[in-house]
Parts: sequence; structure tokens; C-alpha cells
Amino acid sequence: MKDLCLRPKGDSYNSLHCHCINLIYRTQQGQKHLHLFSCDLHMVLVKSRMEATGGLVSTPKALPYFVALSQILGLTVVAVTGAWLGLYRGGLAWESSLQFNVHPLCMVIGMVFLQGDALLVYRVFRNETKRTTKILHGLLHIFALIIALVGLVAVFNYHSKMNYADLYSLHSWCGLLIFILYFLQWLLGFSFFLFPGASFSLRNQYRPQHVFFGATLFVLSVGTTLLGIKEALLLGLSKKYSMFQPEGILANILGLLLICFAVVVLYILTREGWVRPRRAEEQALSMDFKTLTEGDSPGSQ
Repeated sequence: MKDLCLRPKGDSYNSLHCHCINLIYRTQQGQKHLHLFSCDLHMVLVKSRMEATGGLVSTPKALPYFVALSQILGLTVVAVTGAWLGLYRGGLAWESSLQFNVHPLCMVIGMVFLQGDALLVYRVFRNETKRTTKILHGLLHIFALIIALVGLVAVFNYHSKMNYADLYSLHSWCGLLIFILYFLQWLLGFSFFLFPGASFSLRNQYRPQHVFFGATLFVLSVGTTLLGIKEALLLGLSKKYSMFQPEGILANILGLLLICFAVVVLYILTREGWVRPRRAEEQALSMDFKTLTEGDSPGSQ
């Protein structure tokens, strides 16, 4: 297979009349097929617009404000969780009865804050290369998984030391299931988008499912965290919970902050105008990748 791009000499290369000729030679039933296609006009327009702006993709005016709001809410959620555990639950420790408190803090940091930030990578980093964005997206998910795993180990160790039953509540069932699904989601994402081998068509078919289940797992993680807060308050405060105890009020505020963080993240993700646009060179690479993995011209299908 041989790819050629005929380019006019001089400055005319930047014009919108650049046509690519993709010559693919292959033998099928004793015949040679020649595939010709032109570069997609949209790709040329995007490239022309990028060159006019110095190669940078413009950022929607409201996007930075919503991203900043999401980070303020996320960091506040982590800080309020730490304050709740420090003021009313005795703080953190690994070798004592306070080991349990490691669990909620790690889950909030990993399965809520870092997972939410990982979802926002493709909205925030609009001018970095696609591979750099993918790696950052994957690394944030890895950090979230590791921190969440520490939280799971902490609660199971605590239950073992105290001779408490495991996995009896709705919170524990949902939490363990979501963690397993989150790990599988990361494995599939790595296999399709970072590990070389998946074809162009397979990636395109799986991408909508990856996006949908990523957002779904984030929402379920926030919901499971709310279940955990409710369970902790009912076990810790019992009947005092209905008497507007300071701990209960603080935990309720934490729950509202979690919901606000989730709403802002989902709003950013669902705005079509805020989707990271594909750069011109990325579109060209996508066509080359399709040709290499499927043995055919992208323009011929």
C-alpha cells in the first residue's frame, strides 16, 4: 500500500483546493483495484481556521467558568469530608478503630473528585495532542482506582478487626459493583484507545458506549456515596439524627455539595458546543489509521 498526497508548490499549499490522492494497490481475485479519494472539505476548513488562529482551538467563553466552579465544588467536597471525619469521627488512622474513616475519604477523592476530573479532560485540554489527552485521561482514572482500592482495603480490614459482617447493606453492594465495573471500563478503554490493535471501526463502535458508561458510573458513584453518608449517620447518630445535630447538618451539606458537583460536571459533558474539536492533523491520522487497519480507503466507504 502506498499513500501519496499531491501538494501545489509554494504558499498555495495552504489553500482550500488541496486534494489528496490515496493510491492503494491490492490483489483480489487476480485484479488490482485503485482507490482515489479527496480530502474531506471539513478537514481543510478546520485546518485553515486553525492556521488563521495560530493553530489554537478557541475555547467557549463560559466553559472556563464552569470548569472553575466544578473544581471549587470538588475541592470543597473533599475538604468538608475531611472536616466531618476530623471533627465528629475522630480523624484518620490505619492501625486503630479510626481505620474505617480512611474509607469515605478515599472514596470521595477517588470515585468522585478524580473520576469527575478525568471526565472533564476532553473539555479542558483542547489544544494538546490527542494522545497526550488520552494518557492524562487514563492516568487520572488509574489514580482514582488506586485511591478507591485503598478505601476498600481499609473498610474490609476494619470489619475484620471488629468482627463486623461484610457486604450486607445496599451501599456495600452498590459500591463493590461500581468499583468492579469502573475497573472493567478502564480496561476496555485502554484496550480500545491506548493499546495498539483495535481497528478504526471497532473504536468508532465502542466510543459511544465508553462515553455513556463513563458518565453513568460517575453518577452511580455519587449516588453510592450519598448512600454511604446516610448509612453512617443512621448508625452513628441513630435517633439523634432527627434532632438536627451539628454532625448531621454538616453531612447533609456534604451531600448537597456532592450533588452540585455531579450536576456541574454532567452539564459540562453534555454541552455539544463544548466538545473538544478534532484538529485537522487528527482527522488525517484517523483516515490513515483506518486505511492501515482495514486495508481500504476511508473515502471509499
